[in-house]
Amino acid sequence: MASRLCSPPAALGSRLQKMTSFNWYKYSSPATFYDLAGKLVPWFYVAAALLCGVGLYISFFLAPTDFQQGEAYRIIFIHVPAAWMSMFIYVVMACWAALGLAFNTRLSFMMASALAPTGAMLTFVSLWTGALWGKPMWGAWWVWDARLTSELILFFLYLGFMALQAAIDDPRRADRAGALIALVGVINVPIIYFSVKWWNTLHQGASVSMSKAPSMATMMLVGMLVMALAAWMYAIAAALSRVRCIILERERNSQWVALMLEKKA
Repeated sequence: MASRLCSPPAALGSRLQKMTSFNWYKYSSPATFYDLAGKLVPWFYVAAALLCGVGLYISFFLAPTDFQQGEAYRIIFIHVPAAWMSMFIYVVMACWAALGLAFNTRLSFMMASALAPTGAMLTFVSLWTGALWGKPMWGAWWVWDARLTSELILFFLYLGFMALQAAIDDPRRADRAGALIALVGVINVPIIYFSVKWWNTLHQGASVSMSKAPSMATMMLVGMLVMALAAWMYAIAAALSRVRCIILERERNSQWVALMLEKKA
């Protein structure tokens, strides 16, 4: 009786067996991942567009006016998500690079390369929107503040990663050289995040923290989080689109690419 109660139903058992027997490792192959990425890209672009529309509506029409900074504060709905994603993408890029070095997987290096341009773009957006915000608040477009300077270094790290890979003809050597830059440069991410705590800077502290309640109105927080999620969806869609191009470029002499082109012709 006890064994009958403990044993799962036949349908559930077969379903669990299918889940455990599913071969997730097949997606480490560029050929298999190429098809998967192609199916996912439209969904992430649609999600990014919808979330961006909702986030902008909340940010500019529903969020209240800040009692200190007035309407100028609304640039944070673009600045803060871009800054968050600039750091997050670099960490993800370094993780893919570490996986590539550890397991010598081609797709890992390709994903790291695909993430870099989007990370650089969002870092650039973060720096420029920060300058536009800083002018009315601080009276200057730029100051050598610890947070601003470390974010600028992050931008140069992205550019250095892409430039080094472009300068080396052999893709394998370029991947490994870029991975080393990514892993060394990741130390800059915690410096950016904790700079307002470690040094006395002009940049304000974090408005959203895991250890305390947010120091902003609920609608402001909702707008910022929706915009951050939109930036996240866009970053995934852009990276998947770009990695498909990288896969085609590097695998152009393989048989599966030739067969795919024959079907499309």
